Amino acid sequence: MHDFLIAPFVEFAFMRRALVAVIAVAIVAGPLGVFLQLRRMSLMGDALAHAILPGVAAGFFLFGLDLWAMSLGGLVACLVVALLSGAVSRLTALKEDTSLAALYLVSLALGVLIVSLKGSPRDLLHILFGSLLSIGADGLILVVATAIVSLLAFALIYRTLVVECFDPAFLRAVGGHGASAHMIFLILVVINLVAAIQALGTLMAVGLMILPAAAARFWARSVGIMVLLGSGIALGAGLIGLLASYHLDLPPGPAIVLAAGLAYLMSVVFGHVGGLARRLFPGRHLQH
Repeated sequence: MHDFLIAPFVEFAFMRRALVAVIAVAIVAGPLGVFLQLRRMSLMGDALAHAILPGVAAGFFLFGLDLWAMSLGGLVACLVVALLSGAVSRLTALKEDTSLAALYLVSLALGVLIVSLKGSPRDLLHILFGSLLSIGADGLILVVATAIVSLLAFALIYRTLVVECFDPAFLRAVGGHGASAHMIFLILVVINLVAAIQALGTLMAVGLMILPAAAARFWARSVGIMVLLGSGIALGAGLIGLLASYHLDLPPGPAIVLAAGLAYLMSVVFGHVGGLARRLFPGRHLQH
């Protein structure tokens, strides 16, 4: 058991760095994922994760695998797509979800094209799926610093987000800053997706937000408990995925997301808040 669970992190520095990155990403993924779900924005989060790719690719095209250039490019691209989708929905008859889907598909294709002009298939896989086991000091600093700032900012807007999710009319009546909290929340989603590029890649980063939060929904009704469970499930999936990638020679990003997907499927079946087993075999509600 020691050789399987502990020895990889004791013996290898790259595994310790990967573990720290996973912990940082997972802790923030819980609250962000839960509120993406509560606000019915899960698909928007996925679209924004894909929209990052052309900016990351442009940074790669100009500066190679430079973390800061790729992160800045991803941030700019994501903001441009979000603003353009909003503008299209307001100036035309097209709904915002449709315009966002159209723009993210264009962004995804453009990003792959840009990378293919300069890089190799290996570079494309690095950007799409991350390279958690080779994360360096700069990448680790970016991920951890983003997590700390995000948690502090999230603590400030948590109550407002909860009220806005369940009773936006009351929040407007009492003069709450719902719009400001919404903007801060979107910014937190974007910067955490960008920060997770180095670890999980553009395609996998959103998976650790959405899947653990969706799984937590089947085990709790309280928002606070869902947030804690979401972070816990994300952390567990990260650890299992890391160990699987080490022992089975698998890419860590997909392994982590598949572990989170397994947790989601198990929750769908066995979760005691709306799970299939509870619905099919509810048991007795009345005891004599």
